[in-house]
Amino acid sequence: MYHVLDVCRYIINYSNEHDYGISNLKFQKILYFVQAYFLISSESKKPCFAERIEAWDLGPVVPEAYHEYKQYGSGDIPTITSYFNLDEDNIWDSERIEYKDVMIEKKDRLLIDQVVDRFADYAAADLVWLTHRQTPWKEAYVPNRNNEITIEAIRRYFNE
Repeated sequence: MYHVLDVCRYIINYSNEHDYGISNLKFQKILYFVQAYFLISSESKKPCFAERIEAWDLGPVVPEAYHEYKQYGSGDIPTITSYFNLDEDNIWDSERIEYKDVMIEKKDRLLIDQVVDRFADYAAADLVWLTHRQTPWKEAYVPNRNNEITIEAIRRYFNE
């Protein structure tokens, strides 16, 4: 299982390499579908990442990923060449790290690629519309609550 920000960096760079472009809104839905795809298609049937997915007004959101990239607003997120490894206990021990896509195994990158390719032509609004019609979001959503969309709910829905 990966840290969601490693998955994020890979998806952003893959999307940019293929000239898909990816906004934070679209990106959040792609993360949801990546998680679903791993739960039903990977050899292990385990989640891609451990961080929780929540039911927000505009569909599924991974809060940690959202906050990392919210600075880009509704625009496309640029290619990631490096990032900060922030030490919250001692800011002086933080470091800039050059991005390398080797954080994710090749077989898992191929699964992620399939999801990104599948939804590349969808607008963010289309993905919001799509996720709003799916049971995991509908069952978890309560206005202003940000309830978790559980792994079990995602697995159950996508296995049907």
